[in-house]
Amino acid sequence: MESNKKYWKGLEEYKNTPDFVENNKNEFAEPLPIEDVLNEAGLSTVTPRRDFLKALGFGLGAVTLAACQTAPVHKSIPYVIRPEEVVPGIPNYYVSSFNGQSVLVKTREGRPIKIDANPNSGVFSTGTDAQAQASVLDLYDVSKLHGPVLKDDEKVAWAKIDEFVKGELNKAQASGKKIRLVSSSVNSPSTKAVIADFTTAYPNTKHVQYDAVSYTGIIKANENSFGKAVVPQYRFDKADLIVSFGADFLSTWISGEEFTSQYVANRNHKSLKAGKMSRHFQFEAGMSVTGTNADTRVPVKLSEEGPALITLYNTITGNNLAGAALPNNVTADKAIKLVAKELLQNKGKALVVSGSNDVSTQILVNAINSAIGSYGTTIDLDNPCKRYAGNDAEFAEFINEMNRGEVAAVFILNANPGYDVANTKAFADALAKVALKVSFSDRKDETSSLCDVIAVNHNYLESWGDASAYEGNYSIIQPTINPVFNTRQAEESLLIWSDNAVKDYFQYVRNNWEKNILPLFGKTWKEVLQTGVFIAAAKPAGAYNFNLSLAAVIPTILNNSKSLAKDIELQVYESAAMRDGRHGNNAFLLELPDPVSKVTWDNYIAIAPKFAEKLGYKEFDIVSVKAANGYTVDLPVLIQPGQAQGTASIALGFGRTMTGKAGNNVGKNAYPFVSFSNGTSKYATTVQLTGTGRREELAQTQTHHSFEGRNIIREATFTEYKKNPAAGSGNDHAKHKTYDLWPEYEKPGNNWVMAIDLNACTGCGSCIVACNVENNIPVVGKDEVRKRREMHWIRIDRYYSFNVEADAHADAAHGDHGTGINAVTKEKEIAHLDNLDNVSVVHQPMLCQHCDHAPCETVCPVLATVHSSDGLNHMAYNRCVGTRYCANNCPYKVRRFNWFNYWNDSRFDNYLNNEFTQLVLNPDVTARSRGVMEKCSMCIQRIQAGKLTAKMEKRPLKDGDIKMACQQACSANAIIFGDANDPESEVSKALRSERIYYVLEEINVQPGIGYMTKIRNTDTTVQA
Repeated sequence: MESNKKYWKGLEEYKNTPDFVENNKNEFAEPLPIEDVLNEAGLSTVTPRRDFLKALGFGLGAVTLAACQTAPVHKSIPYVIRPEEVVPGIPNYYVSSFNGQSVLVKTREGRPIKIDANPNSGVFSTGTDAQAQASVLDLYDVSKLHGPVLKDDEKVAWAKIDEFVKGELNKAQASGKKIRLVSSSVNSPSTKAVIADFTTAYPNTKHVQYDAVSYTGIIKANENSFGKAVVPQYRFDKADLIVSFGADFLSTWISGEEFTSQYVANRNHKSLKAGKMSRHFQFEAGMSVTGTNADTRVPVKLSEEGPALITLYNTITGNNLAGAALPNNVTADKAIKLVAKELLQNKGKALVVSGSNDVSTQILVNAINSAIGSYGTTIDLDNPCKRYAGNDAEFAEFINEMNRGEVAAVFILNANPGYDVANTKAFADALAKVALKVSFSDRKDETSSLCDVIAVNHNYLESWGDASAYEGNYSIIQPTINPVFNTRQAEESLLIWSDNAVKDYFQYVRNNWEKNILPLFGKTWKEVLQTGVFIAAAKPAGAYNFNLSLAAVIPTILNNSKSLAKDIELQVYESAAMRDGRHGNNAFLLELPDPVSKVTWDNYIAIAPKFAEKLGYKEFDIVSVKAANGYTVDLPVLIQPGQAQGTASIALGFGRTMTGKAGNNVGKNAYPFVSFSNGTSKYATTVQLTGTGRREELAQTQTHHSFEGRNIIREATFTEYKKNPAAGSGNDHAKHKTYDLWPEYEKPGNNWVMAIDLNACTGCGSCIVACNVENNIPVVGKDEVRKRREMHWIRIDRYYSFNVEADAHADAAHGDHGTGINAVTKEKEIAHLDNLDNVSVVHQPMLCQHCDHAPCETVCPVLATVHSSDGLNHMAYNRCVGTRYCANNCPYKVRRFNWFNYWNDSRFDNYLNNEFTQLVLNPDVTARSRGVMEKCSMCIQRIQAGKLTAKMEKRPLKDGDIKMACQQACSANAIIFGDANDPESEVSKALRSERIYYVLEEINVQPGIGYMTKIRNTDTTVQA
């Protein structure tokens, strides 16, 4: 069955703009810098022949003389006593934890170089998010302080710090004033115990927790509804029907990597094979990662979310609460009523979630979930998530306490309120009234620069500690390297300042585990250091009933909606890459393309195409965004298909001013758009836009490579799939005969191939960062990305689509019958803009396809790229002379050219242009130099390591022994790698699926990577 959809990567491709045509018809976006190279040698392209020969002769003579000189001496210092556990060339692995997830840390000769999920970690055992993958770079950040700071003295000793802080604490205690320890949510049992001991020593102490992106609304709503002040454990794997109102649960909401694993379990190739697939509705204003993966996505304004939820509740329960009307969004109103009927049909197997931080809204969501029997099945309040415990009202009161002069000392741990609270000036002014201000930051940031003392904390890879992300889930944190600088763990500082009997934090953690945690499992300290995590049996999940009256919450919801229904409704949200901004100096994350917009190194204001047309703005126009509180910021416009009309979106996590070389002044700070009302932070407001007359091109990666409208994506509905598993794949009809120019070669040993499930890939980008870290891929910066010079070996192409029939109506209305995607004229454009509100999205990972008939191999004049006997396309870097013929001849556009020595060029000091940061490099992978082509090697170093391990253990290689970096990082298990010669391997089974197709298989390059069709569950189950 032929697809009835058209696909495009971006609006420039959809409209076939002149710039797009010009950029994509050229062999290369940028010419070789021949003039620059010759100028460096004192020549030019018009140098006379005699002068050229003179210079050439001098150059040869200089090289000959230089060769006679003594080579530079690099001294190698051997181990006097080699550590028993360190064997040069062999990695060591340690268990640790990152943001509550148990991880495995790979070290080489004492250097941590890679992070992966701990396979023992239960709900977190499959993959990691991009932040975990990139976190290893933070260890080697040159922007960090090298020691403690006391009133701008960066050479002070720790003893002096301790003397000063203890003296001030004693003064505070004697004065009777308050001591406040402010932090982000703490889920570490040992850290909580340290804070409790500190509070015992100084009884005026109170621990105030707040989160830059708050979940107080959910916590307070559950406290009001059920007497449990917790974030529940959501079970998307147990839900046959999922309905989300603005909750980006596959990316940034609560626990994206965990929810992704659960969500995909009911939608991947194994689930489809069993005839099962969940159904997902998404109602939201801005296009989110979760929205791009929904079966049905309905754009709604922020002011419409409250009435939509009231409508849903009324339809499910038969009640008649006020405010259930969506007069200006008939599509959403119809969808809500359909969803209500399907929820009733799926009682006990459905889940409704909301991304709102409003308590009243979350109470209404609780009532809906109670009515459909979610508690005890898809929502677990008895084994809650412990990642978030922030209280917005307590933090607001803390600022009031400082303003009243009641606080004598403030300690700030793992938080940056000088940057990420709504009113940073109010916080700074209040903090100035406190006598003792101590930050545990690792650098002079927006908050620590306001403090008297910076008691520099360890990086988590240098630390001891623990975490408990869920009830009964305990994981350990252990150091993988000695402290690089003169830092000290924050908990140890608190132990010293409170004169605790145990001042060594390692011993404190061990004592706490041996007394309180290990007896629960009957395990030893040595065992926890080996396994990393212990998980207790879950308590039975209770089926809680909602018995409160909604009379008090409905007016609040309607007032919130009314306050937004004016001007332009602005949503501020967490960026998938930068999150809340705490990793603002991490170059891997700054250059990670946003999963939806594909923008790097910036934030922007996203507006719907039709709304932008109405306002008179074009893409990249800089507009002044002014909020009701007076905060104004200038941002470039991004035209975003799927954005709700009358709304705009801006990402948080940008606009840092004191984070480091890479992250300073990247984007603009959106936190001042956040407001505080009814006890919680609100992430929706109204703004006014004013044109500035300026323009700034964003550094996007999406349309740097185009497939010229060819059939790249294949998809079908779940109903079609059940009738014919090959639906949409092209495997259900005869294929044309192919002819080969090359003879077939046997692969008697291994035949390495890959399968990618488009139904599992959510587009999160974790695989991109994992590949960067594993393969020493350079970061090139904003200007180079604009020039189409990004170096990522794997990219995730995002394709928009809608039905051809819908587009044909717009064509016919303007006298055009079937001229296709590249024929959208100005006269038809307005009609087409309506379709762009309701686009579907598909994410497709694209990397070197390791073709058996690879077109790159036939055009390389120096045989730098060749085929191996086990099915891989190799690159011999030392042979490559940089002709770039291979990149021109690659139909998938997955080859990258090194325009510079990125690791040794002062123009790229945001990444590897220093010896310290170069410690993150993987010694098993060559760092490429200028003029060399590179691309995905299918982690050949991992393949060789797996073979050697099997050889040393005198056994055959087993399926699963070798995992690619991208595969290991994927929470969705969308990537399957293995040996096609093993018929029982997972990849062989996957490639035998009826859903498998090969991208551009019609040109017969015989790619080694198969894709499984995208399946959407769009057919209603409601009976007429």
